[in-house]
Amino acid sequence: MASDRASEAQPPLSGQENDRRSELDRQIALRKRAAAQAAAELVRDGMRVGLGTGSTVAFLLAALGERAGALRDARCVATSPATARVARGLGLSVHELDEVGELDLAIDGADQVDQEGWLVKGGGGAHTREKIVAAAAERFVVIVSAEKEVARLGPPVPLEVLRFGVKSTLRALGDARLRAIGDRPAQPSPDGNLIADYTGPVDDPALLAARLSATPGVVEHGLFAPSMVSEIISAGAHGVRRRAGGKSAV
Repeated sequence: MASDRASEAQPPLSGQENDRRSELDRQIALRKRAAAQAAAELVRDGMRVGLGTGSTVAFLLAALGERAGALRDARCVATSPATARVARGLGLSVHELDEVGELDLAIDGADQVDQEGWLVKGGGGAHTREKIVAAAAERFVVIVSAEKEVARLGPPVPLEVLRFGVKSTLRALGDARLRAIGDRPAQPSPDGNLIADYTGPVDDPALLAARLSATPGVVEHGLFAPSMVSEIISAGAHGVRRRAGGKSAV
C-alpha cells in the first residue's frame, strides 16, 4: 500500500546512520501498529466502516483481518483500489460507498496533525476519496504515530487536479507542482486525475483551504478541518493517547 506520505530520494547513509534509521523505522512501525490496533477495537460486527489508505491503515487492515470471522456482517468501504484489494484478501466484505450509504465509522491515517486538529492528508494520492468517506461517516477516527503531530502544518499539501488545463491550474496556484512518481511525470489519482502538491506556506489552514477549493481545476485538497474529525489516536514512546477532534457527537 502507499505510504502516508510519498517518500523522496535521500542521499546515501553511513553504516551507523543506516542502523539509526532502521531503529527509527522500527519504532515508528510499532507506534503505527499500536494506534491501528486501538482503532480496530472500535469496529463491531454489523458496522458500516470506511477504510483509509496508507501505511498506518495497513496495520488496521491486518488487525481487522485477524477478526474477519467475527466481522462477517460488517460492510467496508475502501478509499483506494489498494485498500480494497488488501481488505478483500483478508476476508473483509468490501462494497462501494453508494451501496452502503451512511457509515458508522471511518478510520484513516494522516501525514500531519496540528494542535487544533487540522490534518494534512494525501501522501498516497487518495485524499479526495478519503474526504468523501470521512464526510459520510458518523465518526471519523484518525490514527497516527506521534511524529505526525506538529505545532503548525507545513507544506506540501496534496492536491487532486484535472488533467484538462493543468498548466493553467498550476499557474493560478503559484506554489504548486505535479507529483512525479517513478518514470512518470505525474502520479494519477484513483479516479484518473493528477496528483500535485501545494508547496507554499500554510499560515492559516482555513484560508488556504478556501483558496485551494476556489481555484478552478482543483478537484480536492488534502486539508481536513477539525470539524470533520471525531477522535485522534496517537501512539508514541509513552503509549497510546486519545484526544477529541472538533466534530460534534451525534
